Amino acid sequence: MNLELDARLAKQGDKEAFIRLVKSLELSLYRIARSILNRDEDCADAIQETILKAYHAIPKLKQESFVKTWMIRILINECRKLLGKRRGMVLTGEIPETAALSVEFDRIELKEAVEKLDDSLRIVITLHYFEDMSLKQVAAALELPEGTIKSRLHRARQSLLDFLQPKAEGDYAHGIH
Repeated sequence: MNLELDARLAKQGDKEAFIRLVKSLELSLYRIARSILNRDEDCADAIQETILKAYHAIPKLKQESFVKTWMIRILINECRKLLGKRRGMVLTGEIPETAALSVEFDRIELKEAVEKLDDSLRIVITLHYFEDMSLKQVAAALELPEGTIKSRLHRARQSLLDFLQPKAEGDYAHGIH
């Protein structure tokens, strides 16, 4: 399965190629949406809107090699729109989600630590480490300078270290964190 080839075919109107393209990116799109929105219903809405917009706009895609970054950028914009709408609503009675059960405790701990990061740091970590995107690709997807991405990645790593490092008993008594 070749993203670039499917993108080229989809640009020419091949619906099956577009479906293959979406299927090959759907897990990445979900993970990214989840890292921004935190709620599955919102993730589904953002992904659905992303797919619809990408379908209509794919003939305008300039470089097929950037199709993943292009779709991620559309998704991020959709997630931001949903967040903006959500901020205008008053949520009542919302039950916080619990972490999924997993055999790998360390992975749960890492996931929880990543979820505690500020939005701007969490998305950089998700794109770079979980989606295997280069700094340049992350910068393009978020429409930010590469230096900003490097800085956020550094801050995110530091925060994750702080979350994950076991604290010595005396540290709490002396106020050292």
